[in-house]
Amino acid sequence: MNKIIVGLKRVVDYNVRVRVKPDGSGVITDGVKMSINPFDEIALEEALRIKERGEVEEVIVVSIGPADAQQQLRTGLAMGADRALLVQTDSAVEPLDAARIFLKLIERESPELVIVGKQAIDDDNAQTGPMLAALWDRPQATFVSEVSFADGKASITREVDTGLETMEVDLPAVLTADLRLNEPRYVKLPDIMKAKRKPLDTLSLEDLGVTLKPQLKIVKTDPPAQRQKGVMVEDVDGLISALKDKGLL
Repeated sequence: MNKIIVGLKRVVDYNVRVRVKPDGSGVITDGVKMSINPFDEIALEEALRIKERGEVEEVIVVSIGPADAQQQLRTGLAMGADRALLVQTDSAVEPLDAARIFLKLIERESPELVIVGKQAIDDDNAQTGPMLAALWDRPQATFVSEVSFADGKASITREVDTGLETMEVDLPAVLTADLRLNEPRYVKLPDIMKAKRKPLDTLSLEDLGVTLKPQLKIVKTDPPAQRQKGVMVEDVDGLISALKDKGLL
């Protein structure tokens, strides 16, 4: 393979307790630690392992978002990616628009493989990968937990509700990474320093000829309901009675 494109989304770090804005217009991000979406980090780790096995020549990381997303791209470069592309926009980008942007980048770069996380931990849509495959008119494999390559094909193990499913797809293709695909590496200080010298190019939506077309409008954001206090029961009969009182039986 010549190139792999990996999508990296900038999200609130998974260790941060998310707080809703007082007016309910969204979540507070000012002063909050931001990181690479964990599933995207797994996607990048897999691309780097493929490169280390000598099966691809170049790994390109891509992010769509504000200028601050350069921080996550630099982290991707420090992990081992060869170069980075930032499609800069301060507007919210929905999955279909993200897929359209990725398609334009594919037309510019001609990769044999695109790997993204199965979903982002901020919106949990799990739609960008499948939408991209549909627009690109190429095979897809979602929720991938194992992958290998031979004879221009990818052999996939993917996680489904009933267990594991094995399949084979022709390349080029789109893969979405699941949690058990791998464990991402730690970034070392020398790699961070080297990443500063790697190319990071910024593109605008106008450069790609893409106009965002929002399909959704967030009306209000509410925090989860507070967890109710537990009830102590003395025996099974008491448990059954308590469940009936709550309408669960």
